[in-house]
Amino acid sequence: MSLFERQREVFQEAEASGNGATRGLKLITVEESANNASDTVDVSTETTAEAASEGGTQSGAEVIQTASDPNAPLVFGQLDPELQVNLQIKFGFDSAALSSEEAPKLEKMCQVLQRSNINLVRIVGHTDTSGTEAYNERLSILRAEEVARHLVDNCGIDPARLETLGMGERFPYNSDDPRADENRRVEFQALS
Repeated sequence: MSLFERQREVFQEAEASGNGATRGLKLITVEESANNASDTVDVSTETTAEAASEGGTQSGAEVIQTASDPNAPLVFGQLDPELQVNLQIKFGFDSAALSSEEAPKLEKMCQVLQRSNINLVRIVGHTDTSGTEAYNERLSILRAEEVARHLVDNCGIDPARLETLGMGERFPYNSDDPRADENRRVEFQALS
């Protein structure tokens, strides 16, 4: 719970700072990071505030992150590793289905979200570098959406509190080994 509180603080600091950067958080545009994955680009608070706080659209239990302006670049908050809340969820090869063996890993997250006053949680899917970049991005989106579906259906979390995003292979947890298991993860970010 304290990590979520700290995450929320750094997102609020980024919005208030006027330059979109704080200690522990880098706000970057996804479009620019795709062109040069080793560079991070700070963007204006105006853009980051809109992109980070715009709600997703819900269709039943499906939670899909959308931008209010389709031409605006998507902004991702890259948290320092010590502030990240990552779950190692094992999915089958070429699958986004959550197996019954993996569901208990989400139980603690369910309890935290049920007891917290966090208004908006971003669920970010990440992959390793196996497969093409486009394939990994799509798979990471589907896996993040499946975790959100589980939280809504099995935990009773209001879908308006959840936003999903797939980052594919762009931000490995273990950059020394891009194919490492720990890169295949679901990250939770407390935005507000």
